[in-house]
Amino acid sequence: MKALALILLPTVALAAAPGGPRRISSLLVPMDATAEASGPKMESYMNEALESFQSYSVRKPEELFGLPEDTEAQAALKRGEVGYKESLAAFEKKDYEDAERKVRATLKELQKAPAAMTTSCNPLCDVTALYAAVMQQRGDLEEAKLALLDLMALNPLYELDTKRFSRELIALRVQVATGVNAALRGGVTVKSRPAGARVYIDGEFKGHTPVTVSTLAVGKHLLRLERPGFQQYGQFLEVSPDDGEVSAELQPTEDYKAYDARLDTVAAEVGRGNGPSQAVAGLGKALGLERGLVGTVRNLSDTHTTELVLSLFDMKTGKRLGSKRAVLQGDEFGQLKSEMQRLVNHLLNNADGGAEQKVKSADPLENSHGMDEWNGEDRGGKRRTQEKKAKKGDPLEGVNGTEDW
Repeated sequence: MKALALILLPTVALAAAPGGPRRISSLLVPMDATAEASGPKMESYMNEALESFQSYSVRKPEELFGLPEDTEAQAALKRGEVGYKESLAAFEKKDYEDAERKVRATLKELQKAPAAMTTSCNPLCDVTALYAAVMQQRGDLEEAKLALLDLMALNPLYELDTKRFSRELIALRVQVATGVNAALRGGVTVKSRPAGARVYIDGEFKGHTPVTVSTLAVGKHLLRLERPGFQQYGQFLEVSPDDGEVSAELQPTEDYKAYDARLDTVAAEVGRGNGPSQAVAGLGKALGLERGLVGTVRNLSDTHTTELVLSLFDMKTGKRLGSKRAVLQGDEFGQLKSEMQRLVNHLLNNADGGAEQKVKSADPLENSHGMDEWNGEDRGGKRRTQEKKAKKGDPLEGVNGTEDW
């Protein structure tokens, strides 16, 4: 597989560019499945760190590659909205036979629309409530209960309109809500190819694929996956007390395919020498970027860690402006975000004449293309000077307690 190339492409430099701020973003290309899954999360953390630099305008991956809608899902959603209005009109006329026919057809259309339901479960929740009302009117209470169970799984706070629905239906919902089935919970593991897609269940962000979501209410749920450069994906989840699994094959855009074709060459040049990288310069031109953080990420299976080697480039010339190497221990305790912030701050401050520039003259690996062990607890020139002073006299001499991380 490809080396995971991390590309952070600044929009605004610390020295104001003639045409305005320089663009920046973060992009990851995995070498293995583990790196592929963690890449988008690292991208989001780095983009967040980059936003603290006033002279940079962060461009997120969806701005670079787009997040194309599923046109078939959008069309199905529009048909479902029309179908709901027609079903409701028949129901309010008390033509329950016609209402049932229309509401069933509407639910069938909405089965194709989860990828388009990005803001709420409507019209699906409205249609489900109407279906429960129709079933209750025709005396099929068990079917009505199942519909109400689905409704509560989709949106536990959904309120039945007392002016539209009968007291009997509202009482039936209370009965379902206090029943055994409503208390049941299940889980689902969501995977995608490629991994690293953002997972939304009932509109709530749950993480990046592969991810296991537990304690979901038994019943129907909306699953939606997003990955910049790929068409949005959606489907219904039928959660039961037994844990389930869902796998999705995401479809890339032509633009993303063209970008992906460049990454093997870019990744090969990330840690190679001090000369300009033509592959990086070509990528910068293709994406309209002026600077970039380009790196490789790989899974170290023997130590269960991840290696990140990251370089800051001038994207117009391909010149390397600084590099760092980090061995990451995962994100079990939420430490990945702070590590990404530290890494971004170091590289940008160092390249733009910040305090970290002083480290260069004392860096024992200065002649190793700027690659040093991030996890060696070497926090820069100030700390190194203090450690030398600690060998003679007061170990706290010259320490002001405000050294940079």
